[in-house]
Amino acid sequence: MATSSGKVFLKRSKGNRSKVLAIFSYLGMLCFVPLIFNRNDEYVHFHARQGLVLWIWGVLAIFSLHIPLLGAFIFSSSVIFVMILSVIGISSVVLSRAWRLPLVAFVADRM
Repeated sequence: MATSSGKVFLKRSKGNRSKVLAIFSYLGMLCFVPLIFNRNDEYVHFHARQGLVLWIWGVLAIFSLHIPLLGAFIFSSSVIFVMILSVIGISSVVLSRAWRLPLVAFVADRM
């Protein structure tokens, strides 16, 4: 897996099954479906790891609501960022690419 300017060069997805599973990666809790059922496809696994990081970020954002004063702001901004990054991730899958999402890919690479 070589990186260059935020892009990852992986083998292109093979067929619609890989694309559907990669899209599931960015749909919240459904990120576990490709992690469990398709670990041998590097393309799907790349997207699943990024989706898992986004899901964890969303769950942590919910817990931030217990912080007085700042909790609502942290939650709102986190939800917006997770939604935007999920749309970018789904766009990446639709275009058969493997884009490294900012901040998310850094954490996903260490998983």
